[in-house]
Amino acid sequence: MTEMNKKMLDEAKRVREFAYAPYSNFAVGAAVLGGSGEVYGGCNVENASFSVTNCAECTAIYNAISAGEKELIALAVVAEGEAPVTPCGACRQILAEFHIQYILMANLAGDVKEMTLEELLPGAFSAENIN
Repeated sequence: MTEMNKKMLDEAKRVREFAYAPYSNFAVGAAVLGGSGEVYGGCNVENASFSVTNCAECTAIYNAISAGEKELIALAVVAEGEAPVTPCGACRQILAEFHIQYILMANLAGDVKEMTLEELLPGAFSAENIN
């Protein structure tokens, strides 16, 4: 495992501890690598009105964008489970919007799966589909 992958997974595990998940009890942490080399974390934040719940992946991405990052390179996501956790469909589309090409998925036991955006979301909707 590369040092950067370890740094991203460590950050995802760290911020997972801050998750607000009183409804699902499924705490998730994520970290995104910006073009500057900085790593930005995010956790899931649930809401009684489930449709406004924010996933950890989106929180991390939005934190990076809010900090001024213009290029996002990779994302790591960590949760408890038997297998590495994968981003939901909506998060996959957000990954596509920001052209995040490399995704690390892990569980707390240390199992890790690596995928490209194309493997995770083939035929993603993009701005080219609008015109």
